[in-house]
Amino acid sequence: MEINPIALLLAAVVTLAVGFIWYNPKVFGTIWMRENNLTQEELQTGNMLKIFGLTYVFSLMITVILMALTIHQTGALGMVGGPPLVDSAKPSFAAFMADYGTAYRTFKHGALHGFMSGLFFAFPVIGINSLFERKSWKYIFIHAGFWIVCLTLMGGIICGFA
Repeated sequence: MEINPIALLLAAVVTLAVGFIWYNPKVFGTIWMRENNLTQEELQTGNMLKIFGLTYVFSLMITVILMALTIHQTGALGMVGGPPLVDSAKPSFAAFMADYGTAYRTFKHGALHGFMSGLFFAFPVIGINSLFERKSWKYIFIHAGFWIVCLTLMGGIICGFA
């Protein structure tokens, strides 16, 4: 199973692109700033190279796990010990991959799994942390919505093109 690294690099850009829109003051940015007691001036004092650079690195980390969640063939690949052991796998593995190697490898299918990851993983994690931090439901829904959209798009890109 070949992986397209360009698709993974592109999927990692999604968090930056969606964040640019999502947290824009004309969308949810003003509400988000108010819920965090932040001002526009305070936000401009951050080290943007560090923030955007680490965001991209963390997003690349997310693509690795999303690949396993959205591309079902990675499970079959794991059963033989991963890419280094494909050549020594039993003939049944090659037959399975010939029959099902591209099954469910679509943007739509990946987007579904990405959406489910956002709804059933990111949302609860954000919710739990936010409740203990005494954050509002607005805060929770803004962040959870962001991650649901990002993971949906990332899952689609990874499954459809990686």
